[in-house]
Amino acid sequence: MAKCGYSIVTGGAVSLASSTTKSVLGVKSAADFGIDLKKVWWGFTGVTASEAPVTCELCYATFATNGPGTSSSSVTPAQVYGRTIAHGVTAAKNWTSEPTVLSVIGEIPLTPNGGTLLYDLPLGDTFDSAVSEGFVLRFTAGASVSVRATMIWERC
Repeated sequence: MAKCGYSIVTGGAVSLASSTTKSVLGVKSAADFGIDLKKVWWGFTGVTASEAPVTCELCYATFATNGPGTSSSSVTPAQVYGRTIAHGVTAAKNWTSEPTVLSVIGEIPLTPNGGTLLYDLPLGDTFDSAVSEGFVLRFTAGASVSVRATMIWERC
């Protein structure tokens, strides 16, 4: 079955302050469909081998407060495959006040010294959201470092 795929990117490095949790990239579905998360990618710009690992979290988001575009910078999704249709989602990066309600559905520690994660969720194991909800990538670094990130999803 053909689907439409979309991506959002930070479009530049997002700074992480030492010991401060930061929502870096997120997407919220429209009121008539959910989001089927397919891929998450991120990489850090750290150059010191002694830097403590960054806690990296994939969160399910209801966006009860501070949805994409509120206390964050809006991001325009790009369609990467499928028939051209209006995506109807909102997306953002670099929250200054954390969105709520976030539920961690996956977490890993990753070194900021060139640490990179490229993860394609296996067919049948993708995460999907309810309508008007979505996902956020959130990070907590032990030292100041920057991150770039990408999320790829389909409508469901």
